[in-house]
Amino acid sequence: MAVAATAGGDGGRGRYAYRLRVSSAACAGLLAEWDRCRWVWNQCVATSRAAHKAKLECGPARLDKLLTGWRAEYGWLAGGASVPEQQIIRDFARSRAKAIADIKARLPVKRRAGMPRFKKKDLAGPSLNYTRRGFRLKDGRLHLAGGIVFTVVWSRELPADPSSVRVYRDALGHWYASFVVPAPVEPLPATGRVIGIDWGVAQIATTTSDEHDLAHAGHGRKAADRLARYQRMMARRKPQPGQSASKGYREARRQAAKAHRKVARQRQDAARKWAKKVVRDHDVLAVEDFRPKFLAKTTMARKAADAAIGATKGELIAMARKHGRGLRLVHPAHTTMDCARCGARTKHALSLSERTYTCTTCGAVSPRDKNSAHVMLVRAGLAPAGADRLRPDRPPDSQAA
Repeated sequence: MAVAATAGGDGGRGRYAYRLRVSSAACAGLLAEWDRCRWVWNQCVATSRAAHKAKLECGPARLDKLLTGWRAEYGWLAGGASVPEQQIIRDFARSRAKAIADIKARLPVKRRAGMPRFKKKDLAGPSLNYTRRGFRLKDGRLHLAGGIVFTVVWSRELPADPSSVRVYRDALGHWYASFVVPAPVEPLPATGRVIGIDWGVAQIATTTSDEHDLAHAGHGRKAADRLARYQRMMARRKPQPGQSASKGYREARRQAAKAHRKVARQRQDAARKWAKKVVRDHDVLAVEDFRPKFLAKTTMARKAADAAIGATKGELIAMARKHGRGLRLVHPAHTTMDCARCGARTKHALSLSERTYTCTTCGAVSPRDKNSAHVMLVRAGLAPAGADRLRPDRPPDSQAA
């Protein structure tokens, strides 16, 4: 079974993921490589913290030099491939740079990317990155540096030669290879229509078109009873510190992970189908640039997590890029307070219990989320009614009345 990741990523690239058939020898080799990479990551964290205290620079160039010294000092580290170790240093540098940039931008603590932390053996899942010089495809098999070979379950052909690959293991113990390939734009026929999209919790996406609203399916809520049962089984069988997990605990953990994976795939499938429908029917999308992270600390946290707004938004953006559609991200500030018809703003923020928006200036009355979706069009310069009261998605002759 193969799982295809979202195509059409940043910079005209996409990811294609495939299931791997891993032998016992290949699995042992991968885990040994991961132990080396995890050690390198932890050394980078320790070096970064020491450099911060001493007010020294700790960039990728310095870490690369340190890696050369580490490989010369430790024979067991030099026994592995250098490519994944270099790539994990790059990952560390990007993570650290992102955290420093957030600090310099004086973002609130809850919105910052945290500084890199140590990777613990029992908690961090194996994930190895290889550039083009660290892998090759031959006779349908994946060959990694260090003599590690896998059989790939090719569910579909790669559209181009991959530039890199990430080999990782999920919570069920299954191995996957995620290839990065150029993702050419696949243009769709023009429709002459535009759409505004507002994100929410009661309804995941409310749009200016009733046909394209995305209802909250509640996949997590439907699986909650089954998940709670497996979690209770895990709690009863939880091993004491220093003891190995029992067969019952491992089986309960596997069933819980399987249920989580099913819910995640259901959300992903629904998001992709909805995104394809929206992109196919509209040329330009005005999307609220909503960041749902703050909802995790509210009473709506469970329902918001089940809605997976961030994942749905990501699928929509990727689909728009893949098919060459126009996409405009709109800042979410005051979108629930502005009137989409006259632009007037209410003097106070509306509470969540107020689901109908009434403009005190022009008297317009509409559902709150529908009004916000139309505000997206206005702010993106795609207002459905301008000064001449004409809609851009219809010819003037049909609106003469």
